[in-house]
Amino acid sequence: MGYYISVEQNVNIFVEDLDPGHGKPILFIHGWPLNHKQFEYQFNQLPKMGYRCIGIDLRGFGKSDRPWKGYSYNRLADDIRIVIDTLQLEDITLAGHSMGGAIAIRYMARHAGHKVSKLVLIGAAAFTRRPFGLTKEEVKRWERTWNDLIEATYIDRPKMLDGVGDVFFARYVTESFKDWFHGLGIEASGHATAMCAVSLRDEDLGQDLSKIYVPTGIFHGIHDKVCPFKFAELMHAQIKGSELIPFMYSGHGLFYEEWEKFNRELIRFIG
Repeated sequence: MGYYISVEQNVNIFVEDLDPGHGKPILFIHGWPLNHKQFEYQFNQLPKMGYRCIGIDLRGFGKSDRPWKGYSYNRLADDIRIVIDTLQLEDITLAGHSMGGAIAIRYMARHAGHKVSKLVLIGAAAFTRRPFGLTKEEVKRWERTWNDLIEATYIDRPKMLDGVGDVFFARYVTESFKDWFHGLGIEASGHATAMCAVSLRDEDLGQDLSKIYVPTGIFHGIHDKVCPFKFAELMHAQIKGSELIPFMYSGHGLFYEEWEKFNRELIRFIG
């Protein structure tokens, strides 16, 4: 079932709710620059096992409205809160990938984990503002990379997306899958894509991790070139009682590259 939820005047968020009213709810937050359809290989399996999968398109992405403003982590986390309250969700597993993981972290800190009983961080972009463990020159190169992505978004977004796709997966994916994946990014607003890249570059989650008090699973690909595995180790060290689940054969796209293990570990973690 797909429908829209109003999060502020003239801004509606698209929600896909599989098997509404039944099973433990898992609320998925997609990564940059994709949409909820990235979780297709979870949505077509987990409901069979009794889980209610809810995917949202963040503002500016997928089928959601495309306002000119509102792409800070605070605003995006507030959108999540409105979706949760509108659907009257309880005992949620909040699962965020990449930028979606960063938004999930901000949600937990800003809204005190409202209605969330477990948190799953999937290749989470937790340290893009302060990439720990890098030399000064590497940090400068990291910042240039984000600046180049933002500039390329406004000049030749399809080519920019091709470049993102080239580093997203560590394992072989077919050309057909690449085309499908590229199409998810194309569905987004170009301006929203750029503004969220600015947030990824500039937002700081340094004070947020210590405010997470629910059981947290950190799912991360060993070969991740977008959010290095070091991010996972740092999150594990800073989130009390968290569990680190490495994916030995995956890059940033572990939800697809090892989708059977991913689904199995997600079910185990939720319980």
